[in-house]
Amino acid sequence: MFFCLDGIDGSGKSTQVRLLGDALAQRGYDVAVCRDPGSTALGERLREILLHHHGTPIHRRSEMLLYMAARAQLVEEVIRPALAGGKLVLSDRYLLANVVYQGHAGGLRPEDVWQVGLVSVAGVLPRWTFVLDLPVARALARMQRPPDRMEAQGIDYLERVRAGFLDEAARQPEKIAVIDADRPPAAVHAELLSRTLAALAEAT
Repeated sequence: MFFCLDGIDGSGKSTQVRLLGDALAQRGYDVAVCRDPGSTALGERLREILLHHHGTPIHRRSEMLLYMAARAQLVEEVIRPALAGGKLVLSDRYLLANVVYQGHAGGLRPEDVWQVGLVSVAGVLPRWTFVLDLPVARALARMQRPPDRMEAQGIDYLERVRAGFLDEAARQPEKIAVIDADRPPAAVHAELLSRTLAALAEAT
């Protein structure tokens, strides 16, 4: 089964992916953890361009397509083989991030981004996407590093990102769950683990 964690930067995604992966492995699950973009040679190269080349002009449509290319490689090289091998897959971000960052916040039509995204993932979609939600100001205060290229686009942009995640969750409550991330990490982890185990139990 495939699960994704998403949300604005500073929401604790990477920490929670690690905690969830460890907890599931301790319960006997064979877990594959990946990040989007990344986790392949091509994905890591594109990640460097997309997040750290502040001086490289990238049109929003080009930005979206670069993310899609990285994801297509991630699906074919990592996620699809892991699922075929019976592994449980956890991804730090996935297609929803494109819909929100380049669509809702970036000015592209979200429905167009979904359509391109469905081609890029070729049918491989998470059973659940857990959106870690908290106010933008709180998320920025948590970050202990310089902003990447996406984060550097300003608070108004990040507010639109947060609103986009919440809008998509409201549209697809059977696939996207909002998790209150403005709590201690242990409390967030407990809810994520509970929801994941419940989904796995339903599938057996």
